[in-house]
Amino acid sequence: MIIKKYIVLLIMLLSVTSAYSQIDLLRSKIENILSGKRAKVGVAISSLDLKDTLSVNGNDRFVMQSVFKFHIALAIMNLVEEGKLSLSQEVFITKAELMPDTWSPLRDKYPEGNVKVTLDEILRFTVAQSDNNGCDILLKLLGGTSRVNDFIHSIGINDVSISKTEEDMHKGVEAQFANWTTPIAASMLLDKFTYTYSQNKSLNHLWQIMTETTTGPKRLKGLLPEGTVVAHKTGSSDTNDEGMTYAVNDIGIVVLPDGRKYSIAVFVTNSYEKYEDSEKIIADISKAAYDYFLDKSSK
Repeated sequence: MIIKKYIVLLIMLLSVTSAYSQIDLLRSKIENILSGKRAKVGVAISSLDLKDTLSVNGNDRFVMQSVFKFHIALAIMNLVEEGKLSLSQEVFITKAELMPDTWSPLRDKYPEGNVKVTLDEILRFTVAQSDNNGCDILLKLLGGTSRVNDFIHSIGINDVSISKTEEDMHKGVEAQFANWTTPIAASMLLDKFTYTYSQNKSLNHLWQIMTETTTGPKRLKGLLPEGTVVAHKTGSSDTNDEGMTYAVNDIGIVVLPDGRKYSIAVFVTNSYEKYEDSEKIIADISKAAYDYFLDKSSK
């Protein structure tokens, strides 16, 4: 289970101004990246290893979209760690559970359904490939969105709300706004995960899955040096008839060459930029953060 006692440390790290003046330079770079952009952007960056933190619109609420699959995966792994679930157990998936008009590599592999699939395989589809059907199957296994919401709150992350399934969100655009978080809350959750995954077999397994994420290659990873390890989870929405995209998100943990890490959460919402330009906002902020922490780690 994720260790609760570090929440006080994380709150302190995310609520105080860094003693290093360089953080102001990073903030200035981020402000320049955002200048003139037709979107609202939330950013939270934190490093327990290098004892630094920064946020922009950090306490504002942002639509998560598929970012909430990370929260779901944590709830699943908590039950695995407690022995209530097993990654090797088989879950029977009916054809009716495989929605046809949604992103689902799981459905593409098992188009007729009525098949037993291991929990581990469903988890991999859901996290690494952001499978929407896999997401709702995991939610059913957990007992619904409220179980995930309660679990995340129980470990000290309060600025988050999870109440809608992927099926719910496909019924109307308004439903997506019920699943929200703040950038600071997302970064705090990543920090807790970072601190504990190496000490916890189940969370270490999730870490490996997140490093294999195939979605959003042009976001957090887009401008980083080839081979940089990034354990991340993306979230994306449709674009409406007026050309506004509700959400282009990516949150994750980046490993520096010396092994030290930092968390970064970037949410781009209500964006009138081209989709690829919204992704580049994330990539540019990610590169600025990487350069900052790389320089700091070398001193």
